[in-house]
Amino acid sequence: MKKLSDLEPKLIWQYFAEICKVPRPSGKEDRMIKFLLAFAEAYNLEAKKDAVGNVLIRKSASEGMEDHQTIVLQSHLDMVCEKNEETIHDFEKDPIKAYVDGEWVTAEGTTLGADCGIGIATQLAILSSDAIEHGPLECLFTVDEETGLTGAKALLPGFIKGKTLINLDSEDEGQLFIGCAGGIDTVAHLKYKPVETPDGFLPLNISVTGLLGGHSGDDIDKGRGNAIKILIRFLWQISQKMVIHLSTIKGGNLRNAIAREAFAVVLVPYAKREEISIDFNIFRGAIENEFSLTEPNIRLNLETTDKPDFVLDHHSQSNLLNSLYACPHGILAMSFRMPGMVETSTNLASVKLINENQVEITTSQRSDVESGREDAASMVDAVFQLTAAKITHGEGYPGWTPNPSSEVLKKTVKVYKELFNTEPIVRSIHAGLECGLFLQKFPDLDMISFGPTLRGVHSPDERIQIDSVRKFWELLIHLLPNL
Repeated sequence: MKKLSDLEPKLIWQYFAEICKVPRPSGKEDRMIKFLLAFAEAYNLEAKKDAVGNVLIRKSASEGMEDHQTIVLQSHLDMVCEKNEETIHDFEKDPIKAYVDGEWVTAEGTTLGADCGIGIATQLAILSSDAIEHGPLECLFTVDEETGLTGAKALLPGFIKGKTLINLDSEDEGQLFIGCAGGIDTVAHLKYKPVETPDGFLPLNISVTGLLGGHSGDDIDKGRGNAIKILIRFLWQISQKMVIHLSTIKGGNLRNAIAREAFAVVLVPYAKREEISIDFNIFRGAIENEFSLTEPNIRLNLETTDKPDFVLDHHSQSNLLNSLYACPHGILAMSFRMPGMVETSTNLASVKLINENQVEITTSQRSDVESGREDAASMVDAVFQLTAAKITHGEGYPGWTPNPSSEVLKKTVKVYKELFNTEPIVRSIHAGLECGLFLQKFPDLDMISFGPTLRGVHSPDERIQIDSVRKFWELLIHLLPNL
């Protein structure tokens, strides 16, 4: 079996393998920061760190290119930490077990961290090489992009000097991104009363697993199932036919990932044991048929379990099932500005009991249009207001308005055509990038985003196409001397 060290371009894969050894969950990037500062010292490069942990490493221009403009290469340090239920892995301690799988690199049971580890590796490859021509370089590494965009929000004027920025956080080789959606989180806290588990009821464990999940922006248009929505659909249906008691519910994890798994413990009357089994089998068949093309590995399971210590009071249970079933998820509007692109969407990201009397429901909304983003958040807000839940919204982040006249775009298109004899696709992305925040901080920035091909991002199916890394690298190193 090939090792990462056997792959080309060697420098990128060498550094990516090193990065996989360094734990870097969002908000806990200290070891990665130390790694970068030690790297800069080893190569005698100027480096600095700001108050929140953003790192900037500068490299002088190649000989004869001192008069070129300063170019900023940017990626984020943190990674999404998702794993399969059966995988034993501590993201704060354990290295990512990356391996070559045919034409792809993936990881054993966890996210790979190529988002945005491959961007970091690319920056380090350029910083460490004397064979690549370029003008003055600034390599910017931001913290906490995945959960709060903390690093981008905290950047201070003067931290970077360059006026052209190349973001290395995109996931489709052959596509150049010049815009992105803005986003906001909506979180509901619904109170309940734990009551004594009644007698005469059969406790059942219901699970929905095997879904692809994925990025709540980039994959929201792919028709994938949301495990929470599927689970709630069944629970709501049976609650209309018989008395049930919900004890626990857990689904999804991160706000920017589509829920892959969901679980519930529910009690049904012993007298309805056969009926619930029949209903579940009918429901499972319908769901497998409904998602046969987009979720081939979906698994729905029902089995008896131990009697739980408590169940939710009936009023709160009804509020929870009704609000989750009514809560929108998926595409809300397609774009007319950029046909074929999602304009507005919402993601029902997670639901969990966080203590003995409260359920937490996390959602996120995205839109290319600020008013559309606010409308989507208000729609979700309205659903949970019906349950008297406590609702909070995150700060949100701005979108990045496309600039088709961008100079760096024109030059990138030209270099791409010369290298690969084909026209790249120029588009906006429904995912959130830090570029919108950069533009707020540095209004004169000219920006573009591109990268190799990644699939299954924000899920344990995350993988990166090996040959696309080569093309991404060739584009970047041929573009730099032309800027």
